[in-house]
Amino acid sequence: MPLWVWLLDSAALGVVLSVLLVSLLVLRRRVVARRSGSFDLSICRHAGPQPTGWVIGVGSYGPESLDWYRTFSFAWWPRYRFFRGDLEIFERRDPDGSEAFALDDGDVIVRIHHLSGVQQLAMSPSALTGLLAWLESSPPGRGVSNVV
Repeated sequence: MPLWVWLLDSAALGVVLSVLLVSLLVLRRRVVARRSGSFDLSICRHAGPQPTGWVIGVGSYGPESLDWYRTFSFAWWPRYRFFRGDLEIFERRDPDGSEAFALDDGDVIVRIHHLSGVQQLAMSPSALTGLLAWLESSPPGRGVSNVV
């Protein structure tokens, strides 16, 4: 077989594999986003206001944990799991300067303390209301502290 046929076949195979990978990524994103109690949630492992370090994703409520899935990932499991009793919210603020370009329009940022090392969460104001209600609705006897 001539060389150009091998090159054409290789290019076609590359295109088909690329389409399959993008389709898998889109399918995963749709499945995660369609779960009950899911919302757009960005995280940052840095403490101060800065435009770098923000990673967009989807948060999904479970009975005892908030699961965070990275938007552009092939993993079907959550990257971070925030258990209700381990999550503390300290303060709320608006995005500062160029930080607003790294987040969705209208997002608010809350500073948190969690064992995973995540320092900040960004979400819509209505999602923050839902998060605070979820944290406060823990069963009796479980110490949950949040201040906003």
